Amino acid sequence: MDGYLAARMMKPHRPPVLIVLHQERSTPGRVGQMLIERGFSLDIRRPVLGDPLPATLARHSGAVIFGGPMSANDPDDYVRQEIDWISVPLSENKPFLGICLGAQMMVRHLGGTVKPHADGLTEIGWYPIAPTEAGKALLPWPEQVYQFHMEGFDLPQGAELLAQGSIYPNQAFRYQERAFGIQFHAELTRVMMQRWVVRGAHRFDLPNAQPGRMHLEGRFLHDAHLRCWLSAFLDHVFCADQALA
Repeated sequence: MDGYLAARMMKPHRPPVLIVLHQERSTPGRVGQMLIERGFSLDIRRPVLGDPLPATLARHSGAVIFGGPMSANDPDDYVRQEIDWISVPLSENKPFLGICLGAQMMVRHLGGTVKPHADGLTEIGWYPIAPTEAGKALLPWPEQVYQFHMEGFDLPQGAELLAQGSIYPNQAFRYQERAFGIQFHAELTRVMMQRWVVRGAHRFDLPNAQPGRMHLEGRFLHDAHLRCWLSAFLDHVFCADQALA
């Protein structure tokens, strides 16, 4: 029995997930923690600091491009290179997840538009979203999610909308079977959110942004559901075709 239980508790060994970050001290947060719990290692790259991206994902289980303070419309070489590189997971049919900036980069790659709200509104804090019928068929969704962005995106041609909002209507989408983009942030640990509230305080006066206290209060109210959603979502993106231990 002891040997059986030990075997059940052993984590599977899977090829690494490519993690693309955009600042020197950025981390993959709960996304990274949950992937490691599922037996994936992490191959962390920061193209903004000169790290190259692989020409193929043949030795990876998939990829995640995270957010950052820059725009998918910026002219920097690494931004353009990341946008172009998204052809690799799409052409190889590898699991891909874009979070906030990463989702906007995929939209740009697919020919869509990334732009600010017509009335200058932002989403910085906790805001409601609602799944579409396609989203409901995928998994249960949280009612409130954490946002930190000043630009949104049009739904690119061929993409399927999974969740929508009232201010920025396109909140989550799927392209083909294995590529996903989400506008909001489910990856933040408590420490990460506290850091964002401190370092991002100068943005809380922007139109429709919430004050810092509401960011932290909202975490107590809504984060448990958001965390559960992220766990199920990562299973769908990265483990749908693999048996979990």
